[in-house]
Amino acid sequence: MELTVRYFAGARAAAGRTEETAPAGRSLDELVGELAQRHGERLAAVLRVASFLVDGVACHDRRVPLPAGATVDVLPPFAGG
Repeated sequence: MELTVRYFAGARAAAGRTEETAPAGRSLDELVGELAQRHGERLAAVLRVASFLVDGVACHDRRVPLPAGATVDVLPPFAGG
């Protein structure tokens, strides 16, 4: 049972990919820790300031288990606007 992580802008550059899969059933905080460990400090720095969407909805409770099949979007702060 997996979920999909999609990276945008600076998160994509830091991760070196546009998306990847990760095991489902863990919280967003646990997922972020795994991704930081997997990809190193450059992505960890982006993850500390990023916003996250779970199936298109802003994630406000980072302790809730993420369901199988979910898509987690990693959105770093964007300049301009």
